Amino acid sequence: MAITTTKVGIIGCGNISPIYLEAGKNFDILEIKGCSDIIRERSEAKAAEFGCKAMTNDEIFADPEIEIVINITPPKVHAEIALGALAAGKNVHGEKPLAVSREDGRKIIELARSKGLRAGSAPDTFMGGGIQTCRKLIEDGWIGEPIGATAFMTGHGAETWHPDPEFLYKSGAGPMFDMGPYYLTALVNLIGPVRRVTGSARITFPERLITSQPKRGQVIKVEVPTHIAGILDFENGAVGTIITSNDVWAAQLPRIEIYGTEGSLSVPDPNTFGGPVKVRRAGAAEWSDVSLTHGYAQNSRGLGVADMAYALRSGRKHRASGELAFHVLDIMHAFHDASREGKHIMLQSTCEKPAPLPMGLIHGQLDE
Repeated sequence: MAITTTKVGIIGCGNISPIYLEAGKNFDILEIKGCSDIIRERSEAKAAEFGCKAMTNDEIFADPEIEIVINITPPKVHAEIALGALAAGKNVHGEKPLAVSREDGRKIIELARSKGLRAGSAPDTFMGGGIQTCRKLIEDGWIGEPIGATAFMTGHGAETWHPDPEFLYKSGAGPMFDMGPYYLTALVNLIGPVRRVTGSARITFPERLITSQPKRGQVIKVEVPTHIAGILDFENGAVGTIITSNDVWAAQLPRIEIYGTEGSLSVPDPNTFGGPVKVRRAGAAEWSDVSLTHGYAQNSRGLGVADMAYALRSGRKHRASGELAFHVLDIMHAFHDASREGKHIMLQSTCEKPAPLPMGLIHGQLDE
């Protein structure tokens, strides 16, 4: 039986847009109807390449067939586009972070709730085969009760390869707001929500030289912390450590590790969908590789949008939810707040752990 598709409009045709424009081919339930961009030539080029219609934002908002708007604009306009889509009666799934400020993030959640619509946000990588396998191992008791975690994202910035890297050093970005969502979302999915954080942050290089094309030679004025170290107290009592940095030339740190009363779990890069997954139980002499229990181990961005589409049809909760994204946004701000104010920050937000994916899904489909 053919699946009735959910029509989608994409706003923002930048560096990450191709994988979302391919979502209609990758997920049976999605049909990409059109795309828009502030630079008209860019949306026209993407529409021609991927077989959809070049549209304006207003045309996407006004189109009665479009049910979901994918918002992949720069962070500073995430809230503006999300609120515009919701006001027009559209469900919205955005790139991370949900918004730049807590206030705007809260507005998105509240407007969606008041209008009976869905709001969601990247990352959806936690729904991939790698982290879903880790979730199953934890819930099946392989490492006992989780008591701690570490998460590390260290590098030296994207100005050497990104074609338009300035926004990565402005409000709403920096290593915590740009990459932290992958790590924090994975941790919340695996361990649960966070109740309290503290942290320290600094700007090491006030200016950054772009060496990528087409802006090679331009200088970026850095406005946000570029090395952040944080401590997380989870609601279940586990204690986590996270570092996100654009100031590190080299490191040999794991991406994520979860420590339990009966063993340890090595979690794959949360910016990917696959493995490797490794476990070392109490008394074992070495780490053991674990075969993935779930699919979607390849680049499956758009998985969260497809999950929202299925949830709209069945009435269940979607996994990459606005509440989860807002909790992550709150945590990230709290690290910066703690460093500036010199204290622990008690979080005002919380969320439910998203439901795990069932095993055995047919590729291109999700559970109802």
